[in-house]
Formats: sequence, C-alpha cells, structure tokens
Amino acid sequence: MPPLAVAPATTGDLEQARQLFKALADPVRLEVVQALGGGERCVCELSQGLGLAQSRLSFHLKVMREAGLIEAREQGRWVYYRLRPAALEQLQGWLGAVAAGCGAPAAACCP
Repeated sequence: MPPLAVAPATTGDLEQARQLFKALADPVRLEVVQALGGGERCVCELSQGLGLAQSRLSFHLKVMREAGLIEAREQGRWVYYRLRPAALEQLQGWLGAVAAGCGAPAAACCP
C-alpha cells in the first residue's frame, strides 16, 4: 500500500505544520493573528484591542513565538509583535499540496 502522505514532506515539515496548527487552534490566538494581519502591534495595543489581561496575552504570545508564527522586537520598554510571513507561506504551501491531491480517487485495495 502506498504511503498516505500527499506530498513529499519531511518529518520536520510535518512537525512545523503541527506546531503551527496547534498555535492556531485556540480562539484567542486566532484573534491575535487577525489583529496582526494589519501589521505590527505593540503588546499594549493588543491587550487593549483584544480585551485581555497582559499576563493572559503573554502566555498566548509565547506559544505563538515558540511555534514560529510570530516574532517580536523590543523598542524601549515596549515589545512589538508581527506575524512571520515565512511561517504563513510554509503553512499555505503545505495546505496547497494537500488540496492538490485531495480529489484523487482511491486505488483499488482488494484484488
């Protein structure tokens, strides 16, 4: 039986996709992604805009940073966050490969 992978994906590619999906699985983190879709934001702006305590937001930002979904830069006493386009492009490429093969009919499994 042929392998179930739809595209040549390394273990590292699959692990990165898993981490990105995990980071995106929480509704708060999806809101953060949406907020950062408009560009870089200060943590104080994110906290106010999303109505979250900074401690709760910090937890979610940490998960997203560890997954490679966002990056941060410090300026003075403030931290600014932005999406990592490369992570989004990687996820988009992986999903595109899955979408390209999802309509293929099944091979006969019984002789």
